[in-house]
Parts: sequence; C-alpha cells; structure tokens
Amino acid sequence: MIFPWQLQTRLTGYLAGNMLRRRQRFPYVLMLEPLFRCNLACAGCGRIREFGDSLDKTLSREECAAAVEESGAPVVSITGGEPLIHPEIGGIVDDITRRHRFVYLCTNGTLLQRSLKKFRPSPYLSFVVHLDGQAATHDRNAGRSGVFDKALSGIRTAKAAGFQVRTNTTIYSNSDLDEVKGLFGTLAESGVDGVMVSPAFSFDTVENDIFLTRSQAHDIFRTLAPYSRDFRYCNTPVYWDFLSGRKTLSCTPWSNPTRNPIGWKRPCYLITDGHAATFRELMEETPWEKYGVGNDERCANCMLHSGFEASAIEAAGRSPKDLWRMAKWSLLGA
Repeated sequence: MIFPWQLQTRLTGYLAGNMLRRRQRFPYVLMLEPLFRCNLACAGCGRIREFGDSLDKTLSREECAAAVEESGAPVVSITGGEPLIHPEIGGIVDDITRRHRFVYLCTNGTLLQRSLKKFRPSPYLSFVVHLDGQAATHDRNAGRSGVFDKALSGIRTAKAAGFQVRTNTTIYSNSDLDEVKGLFGTLAESGVDGVMVSPAFSFDTVENDIFLTRSQAHDIFRTLAPYSRDFRYCNTPVYWDFLSGRKTLSCTPWSNPTRNPIGWKRPCYLITDGHAATFRELMEETPWEKYGVGNDERCANCMLHSGFEASAIEAAGRSPKDLWRMAKWSLLGA
C-alpha cells in the first residue's frame, strides 16, 4: 500500500460521512504551522520572507491541539518554518497521533537524525523530507553546503528506526529531469515510502525567475509520469492527469486550511489576504468564489497538491474508471 491501511480506511469513512451530510466544503488536511522560523533560507521559499516580522511568534502545544479539534481534519501536515525547531514538537505530534489523526511532519531533514528521540514509530506519523535535487543542486537551493547529506542521513536513520519517511520534490523551470530521476533512485535505495512531486508556486516575495507556467508544468509532468514504474509516487493518478494537462480541475482551497501563529490564513496555504480568528469564520466568511484560475491572477499557474489533490479525489468519485485507478494505486502504488 502507498499509505497505511489505517489512513485509507479513515479517509474513506470521513469522505463518505461528509458526502452523506451533503457538505460542500470541508477540510481534508489541516496545514499546521506552529512557527515561521527556519534554519535555512531556500531560494524558492516565500515563508520566512513573507512573515519576516513574525519569526518570533509560535503556537503552543495547547493551541496546536485546539486547532486540530477545531478543524476536524483527519490528516495534519505540520509545516513551517522548520517544525523540528519547535521546543514542543514531540508533544505536539504525540497529542495529534493519540487522537488517531495522521501527521505528516514536513522538514528539511537537517535536524531529523538528532530529533528522532522525540518521536515513536507509528502508522499515524510520517516524516516528509524536502529534497529538490542531488547534493550540489539541493545545497545550492538551500544556500548551505552539506544540507543534502544531512537530510539523506536522517532519512536512512529514521527508516532503520522503523519510521515512515516520504519526500517532497519541487520542480522549477531550471530543474534537470535526469537529475530528478537520479534523486528518486537514491531515495528508493534508501527505503523511502513514497515521493511527492510538486510544481513550484510563484511567491510574490521571491524575486527569481525559476517558476513554471502551466504549459511548462504540463510538459515536465508528462515526462515524469512514466517514472512511476520505478518509484512510488505519493501523487494520486488523477492529480497526475491534471499536472500533465490531461484533466482540468478546479481549486478547492478550503480542503487544506492553514493555522499559523497569526490565525487561520485566508484563503489558502500559498496566498495571504488576511487571517480569520476561528476556523468557522475562515470557512463561512471567506469569499471563495474570488479565488482560483480565472478569478485571481495569483492563481494562474498554481497546480499545487494543497489546492488540487482534494479536487482530484472528488473528481475520481464521479468516475468509476478513475475510482478504480485510485483504488489500484492506493493498494499497489501504481
């Protein structure tokens, strides 16, 4: 299975329950940012630039637990910043997994090896390590030498200790696809449980011509798709169709709400037009119709999983053929 059976069972029941209640908008994944601070300043990241005046702010362990309960999402993606910097990160993860919610802890991997003692292997916990290329490329993007080797060492140590580890690779306009394929081979040899691939989002705060247009993304992901014969992709097959230009999907930004030290970020993980004080306010008072391709120019080239994986799941539910493909992928990873 590409994901633990516990997650697949929980998600199936959760989706069925919401559909029976005829809820049009509900969260799939809570994007929980307990802090903005990071130990790197990667070339394509807009987070520490956007919230530069709030780097001292954090969410407490109690605030994180409250956000999880408030949203009700079955999956929690802990992001940042670098979550492993947070002094209470072990307790935050434990509070969530004890509630049988699934945690995907996103990290640059540099602190992973020394942080493992704070966690216990569990089907409810997976580390997601961000790697954008082999050593030279990744270190250049991260702005520091040795980052790739530390991350890879952390991955191998975590796998040897019994943890689930997945990776996320962002594709930029200057990415070398042969190098990306080589990276996936290295990760497969290291025993990772799956690799996620994402097109870069063009942050306003990043002054760099490294981002993809939609047509560029289609060409690149058509090239990457056949690699699934050799590597375990975490991206669903319907989402791959969208990335490759074979299917059109509408963004569902409410499916991945973001809670950070300022509040509930609106409208989505990537765009900031203010913050709501509560999850209910976010869901009920955000003008969702103003966002998405054709409505907001900032959304023109966005194809990220945080806006479209839930759309892919919903689209699959309307097609017996796609539903079978999704079931096959979830069981066999292909």
